[in-house]
Amino acid sequence: MSYDHVLLPSGVASSIPEVDAYLSTQQGVHESEVVAQIATELNKRNDELPADDNFLSNAPVGGAATGAALQVSCPYDAIGFVRQLLFSVATPLDYAVYDPQLAWLIDPAGHVPATVTHGGAGEFPYLTKPLADQWVSELAPPNPYLVVERDDQVYMQTYREKTGAFTLEYRDGSPEKHFGTTVLDAATVSALIWDWATGNRDRLQTLPWSRVEL
Repeated sequence: MSYDHVLLPSGVASSIPEVDAYLSTQQGVHESEVVAQIATELNKRNDELPADDNFLSNAPVGGAATGAALQVSCPYDAIGFVRQLLFSVATPLDYAVYDPQLAWLIDPAGHVPATVTHGGAGEFPYLTKPLADQWVSELAPPNPYLVVERDDQVYMQTYREKTGAFTLEYRDGSPEKHFGTTVLDAATVSALIWDWATGNRDRLQTLPWSRVEL
């Protein structure tokens, strides 16, 4: 059984129905130059590894009439590696990553580089406002947390409590500068995280922060 990711140009869709509609328009269309470039790099990386370590379930990828889209399937134990590889190859080419299993469209438009750790899905290399809104609102057990790190010891994190409220914390360079507060709704949490990620501290300064003793 394989896990699928689909690469598509940034901006062609903003919702899952729009993704599906776009992909249907690409069926039977000659493979684009960008897709051929991406496929070549993925196949090269896969071929460099011993056969037992190959990360493509259906190699080689590419060469099909799928237009500007490319589906990449991998074994479940290679999801994290493949996801990071796809971002490293696709993001500089202004390509989004669609995860049909999670129903997530991860589009780099308007992104802020950051190490984002999602408690249920692993690590991602950037944050956008739509992703902040979606990820925070969907946090659920068993690991309902999100961490956004901009630098060493510089991060903001949130945890959804059983009550539905959110613990929100940020660290500004050292354990001595680690503060926390409680926020009741997901929309406010995601807005605060986005403000912090983009360097806007105005709204953050209105909250009652307390130092967190670790």
